[in-house]
Amino acid sequence: MSFPFPAYAQTLVDQALAVGAAHAVPFSLADVPFDSRTLLKCMFGCDDWGKGLTCPSRQNNVSIAEYRQMLEQYKWGVLVHGHDKHVTQKASFAMEQAAFKEGYYFAFSFSDCGLCKTCAGHKKEDADCVHMKQARPALHSVGIDVFAMARRFGLPIDTLKRNSPDEQQNWYSAVFVE
Repeated sequence: MSFPFPAYAQTLVDQALAVGAAHAVPFSLADVPFDSRTLLKCMFGCDDWGKGLTCPSRQNNVSIAEYRQMLEQYKWGVLVHGHDKHVTQKASFAMEQAAFKEGYYFAFSFSDCGLCKTCAGHKKEDADCVHMKQARPALHSVGIDVFAMARRFGLPIDTLKRNSPDEQQNWYSAVFVE
């Protein structure tokens, strides 16, 4: 038996596609694969670790366990796939704002932040985020296995082999709605 998504979920899917997302699919909380090992990839492999202002290394940030506890209060959301980080971030943030205005006051989006060319945290150790009202943490930085989630829906995701411009990247964001 599939999760009974409200009709509003399709409105959010259509909104994501209208701003350029390649795919957008509703998900239930049962579709979200939590795995704290995602933090290892952040700690040992990400240039933002200790600098990025939306990453889990930010001072006074909540733990992955605390993020999971908060996220487990939701019932559903929409996963967004695209080939441009800025498009997926724009889509999920727009969906968050639209859902909030529709009465889903706890709607919250997650995306790899790309609002600034260089994060303020890379420029100065004690810097504040320039876009704090729009910046959001990435799905993987809060303990979500994005690879497993994308594959659960048959969406494309692979590790980059060469990390070259001719290799198409897959970016994922999501909005947790209710």
